[in-house]
Amino acid sequence: MNAKIESGSLSRRHSLQWCLFLFSAAVLAYEINLTRLFSVTQFYHFAFMIVSIALLGFGASGTFLALFPGLAEQNLNSFLGWTSLAAGTSILLSYLVINRLPFDSFSLVVDRRQIWILVLHYLVLTMPFLFNGLAITGLLSAYPAAVGRTYAVNLTGSAAGCLLGLLLPSWLGGEGTVVFSSGLAALGAWVALSDSLRGVKTRFAPILIASFLLLFSLSDMGMRLMSGTGIPGLELHLSPYKALSYAQQYPDAQVVFQRWNSFSRVDVVRSQGIRSLPGLSYRYLAQLPAQDGLFIDGDELSPILHPEGELAFTGYLPAAIAYQLRPQAEVLVVEPLGGLDIVTARAMGAGQITVVEANPLVIEAVGQSYSGADLQVVNQNERSFLRRTEQEFDLIVFSLASTYHPVGSGAYSLSENYRYTVESFQEALVHLKPGGMLVITRWLQDPPSETLKIFGLSVTALEGIGGQPEDQMVTFRGYQTGTFLISKNPYTGDELETIRKFLAERSFDLTYAPDIQPAETNRYNILAEPVYSQEYRKLLESQPRSTYYAAYPSLVAPPTDDHPFFGHYFKWSQAPQVWAQLGHTWQPFGGAGYFVILVLLGMVILLAGALILLPVALKRKTFNGMRLAGPLTYFGTIGLAYLLVEIPLIQYFILFLGHPSYALAAVLFSLLVFSGLGSRFSDRFPIQWALVFLIVLILSYPHLLPGVFNLMLGLPLPPRLGVTLALLAPAGFLMGMPFPAAIRIFSTVTGRTEKTAWAWAVNGAVSVISSVVAALLALTFGFSWVLRLGAVCYLAALLTGAFTWHWGRSLSLHR
Repeated sequence: MNAKIESGSLSRRHSLQWCLFLFSAAVLAYEINLTRLFSVTQFYHFAFMIVSIALLGFGASGTFLALFPGLAEQNLNSFLGWTSLAAGTSILLSYLVINRLPFDSFSLVVDRRQIWILVLHYLVLTMPFLFNGLAITGLLSAYPAAVGRTYAVNLTGSAAGCLLGLLLPSWLGGEGTVVFSSGLAALGAWVALSDSLRGVKTRFAPILIASFLLLFSLSDMGMRLMSGTGIPGLELHLSPYKALSYAQQYPDAQVVFQRWNSFSRVDVVRSQGIRSLPGLSYRYLAQLPAQDGLFIDGDELSPILHPEGELAFTGYLPAAIAYQLRPQAEVLVVEPLGGLDIVTARAMGAGQITVVEANPLVIEAVGQSYSGADLQVVNQNERSFLRRTEQEFDLIVFSLASTYHPVGSGAYSLSENYRYTVESFQEALVHLKPGGMLVITRWLQDPPSETLKIFGLSVTALEGIGGQPEDQMVTFRGYQTGTFLISKNPYTGDELETIRKFLAERSFDLTYAPDIQPAETNRYNILAEPVYSQEYRKLLESQPRSTYYAAYPSLVAPPTDDHPFFGHYFKWSQAPQVWAQLGHTWQPFGGAGYFVILVLLGMVILLAGALILLPVALKRKTFNGMRLAGPLTYFGTIGLAYLLVEIPLIQYFILFLGHPSYALAAVLFSLLVFSGLGSRFSDRFPIQWALVFLIVLILSYPHLLPGVFNLMLGLPLPPRLGVTLALLAPAGFLMGMPFPAAIRIFSTVTGRTEKTAWAWAVNGAVSVISSVVAALLALTFGFSWVLRLGAVCYLAALLTGAFTWHWGRSLSLHR
């Protein structure tokens, strides 16, 4: 080992620790913010790939240093300074590349250049994480006795980055957060490089570059805080296929509102061309009212009606029948976004209206529709509100909060939606007064899928609370939407007659009622066959219903809180049809979105294999005589296990905290902070017992978390964040121990920098696979089984460590 590295203790090298802290915070803030940027510019599953990109960079860094160990065996201040500076520069440059040369998923099949653009994006986005991994690996190799301290500083900085990634967009926007992250990494470089200049002239150049990035970042931050706009040229470019991009093509289009918060970007566009009244009967022939368009993350167009507009059209919307059946109703409207369902409730004579809208920017942007003496606005997630309140309602309206998306390809499968689960429907039904109704409208798909899943959800929820679904449901369809009226009690003959009169006057077709007749299912919006009513009847009559769900070509089984993927309809039986339509439908990835996830899995397996085996192949002398099976299995299984636990926990806590961004930041913060503490004290606790306790704790989560959520979901957000921290602290503490404990033994036995770097590469490379596997397994089996698989991986690590190192006796790995 180089003498410059071994001299001094890491605890006395404060500049190295501060550099690593700032560096790690910058990179994690960028990672968190990238998920927001991709959600705005593209679609959800692009954001998911950021996890694998980050882990690929970390794994590649270990491989790089295993091949070129001399890079880290120099002055560590210089090494960390250069890597931090390179990361700060690459953060800014990678953003500019993906923003100026965007990937077009819709034209992928017809334009093969998009494949190379996607590869380029993958590579440039990996760079900041590669440089951060180099810094960590260099310190681990230089100070093997201080591995706990190094790992703790890294994880604590990463936890701080989670908070920054959550908080900064509200002040700086997504673009400003990129520049801030770049400046923060530059600050880390400046700290490391300026610690001991000692007249070394070559250090002034990187310090000048770091100073420039800092000044650039501060200038952009100042401009955004004072005027709301940053340095020109950094504006985010959206996919041309997002609804906001289409709306801005109108000649008179004007963006009148644009704001970011921690989990969304909200835009309002004013144009005479905006018209969006989902479900409106074609019998309404009068002029439509003027509207603005509300967009969440550049998509999901929702109308904002001008206050002076004529409201006669509201009587021709599907929800109008609910107000005829329940005059002067006490109404709960869930997530009305632009306020159409609020306007409808008022126009139809509702009494007291309670509105639950979780996004404060929506309330601010819409304005007038969310005000009035008859209105109570609750800025909270609906699941949390319903758990907290004892109030009952005549009507609960689940607003149609999304635009139409074809669902057959699986391109929209990954998004968790806790509104459309069995538990959510049951929560709503128990908050209805006697005779109350749950009103839901969704888009029609051909063949039936989205509305069929809602029908199955309603049946399962009613049966779960002792109801009779065959007598308590009425469904009907228009040209594009299907509407569900789910009653707390069986429908009466008079109510059914009122519904039929309403449907006839507005040309809606009945698709299910307790006394439905085949002749009334296909009168106005004519189909070749009345497939919706036919499938509803088949589902209701199937016993057990699992046989119907298994036989149906799409996945329409009711989602649960353990498997909340309402948008996931893909079955392997659909594969031939999806392949046949490849490139013939105007959808992301040519209509084969689900297969892209599988292609991604195959690609990361190949990359991970290369990262692990490349050093062994090219450095045969170094690894000659070393038994690789034990270290490979151990570092690989803990890499698999960490992500198999982390990712389903993030998905679980979306329900508890109300939004993916909150869950991502809170879970990562909790695990990283306490993993850092666990790493710091890993030399004081027997690692075998830490793994045993960890396995037991992980196996308890599928049983523990639902109960805790049921008890505490109604609390305000700050206490729920505290509960999250308390629930995850023990797991985080224990999850931080296995890696540094094994690195301490491994480096003592091998005594070579490149072998320590290789261990880091194995851990990071396998984590890349784990991030994709966890998402796919959650889609297929649910979160509980992914957690259990994580526990199995930790068990494999426990057994491997026991046989390889005999835990604590540091036996030789050579034979």
